[in-house]
Amino acid sequence: MQILVINSGSSSIKFQLFEMPSKKVLCSGLVERIGQEEAQITYKKAGEKYSKTTNIPDHKIGLELVVSEYLLNSEIGVIGSTDDISAVGHRVVHGGSSFSDTVEITSKIKKEIENLFGLAPLHNPANLQGIEVAEVIFSNAKQVAVFDTAFHQTLPLEAYKYAIKSEFLEEHNIRAYGFHGTSHKYVSERAIEYLGAENSKNIITIHLGNGCSITAVKDGKSIDTSMGLAPLNGLIMGTRCGDIDPSAIFFLQQKLGYDTKQTDTLLNKESGMIGLTGFSDLRDIEDAAENGNKVCQEALDMAAYRIKKYIGSYATIMNGIDAIVFTAGVGENSDIVRGLTCKGLDFLGIELNLEKNAIRSSEVREIQSDTSRVKVLVIPTDEEAEIASQAYDLVQ
Repeated sequence: MQILVINSGSSSIKFQLFEMPSKKVLCSGLVERIGQEEAQITYKKAGEKYSKTTNIPDHKIGLELVVSEYLLNSEIGVIGSTDDISAVGHRVVHGGSSFSDTVEITSKIKKEIENLFGLAPLHNPANLQGIEVAEVIFSNAKQVAVFDTAFHQTLPLEAYKYAIKSEFLEEHNIRAYGFHGTSHKYVSERAIEYLGAENSKNIITIHLGNGCSITAVKDGKSIDTSMGLAPLNGLIMGTRCGDIDPSAIFFLQQKLGYDTKQTDTLLNKESGMIGLTGFSDLRDIEDAAENGNKVCQEALDMAAYRIKKYIGSYATIMNGIDAIVFTAGVGENSDIVRGLTCKGLDFLGIELNLEKNAIRSSEVREIQSDTSRVKVLVIPTDEEAEIASQAYDLVQ
């Protein structure tokens, strides 16, 4: 069975085609800068890479070009017809309280996704657009939604409820939902498989990319996570501020004259690492810090400090830690961030082996010292493979 996984962003479409249940990747690619005259399509198959720059005004044309010029191509394509694809798995960022499982998409499901636009205005509209385009192009395939929030539906009330009037939860669903759930689920399950169930009852998974979040996983279930109502809270991110005193928002609006849109733009797009340093790419920040840029070094220290605070709090609510897991682009590749994060946590039993920490690999690996009581793992995330697996299980 062939399953296409689509992650539709506001100006991009990321895709991978899997042969299931083997999870063999038949091809993958990215359509980016949709809406611009010089949009780009990148397509990869069997180690070969193909690129094209062209005008792609919308998502429909972008996906049509992927299918006609690449997937169906007689020389580099992988399917003979769009009917060869049995299911299309879609990443949907916000499922609210409505979805704790993967679902087949219907008109009712699409309406629910639309109703959640206000909670994820940067993500859900683009996710829904990708669904509607795929429904037309792959008309005979089952369309499946996998929600970033679903893994966190096991949070207990004390973790998800805010200390405001209960009517806001009961009538308006204002609560903590958590995000990156597909990634946290995937790497926590890999960790349990790697360590064994008895040695992985209490895990902290740390997803560090442009977006960052950290989750406490007890007996395979998410019991607390750093992101809340929307993907803004928690750790310091590429352009998002993470935790901030709400009084600072009142000050921005009441004293400095910021309106709601300006405040949203500031906190979501102009804060975090780019606000602190002028750079959003961590590689640039690390290079600058190594060359003596104090501002960049301060930003790295701040980011690590925030992660440490969450590790400490999660160790408390789980009454101990068996393992911590670093994942995603920064978590998998930055030995500097991992080193800063674990420094000074020996009282929790967390100690790194610096030589192991410096090694890069695409495999699951341990980077703790021989005397560390807590396992420190680096596990490459594969959200697309997880989406394909969940879509396969559902259609089966």
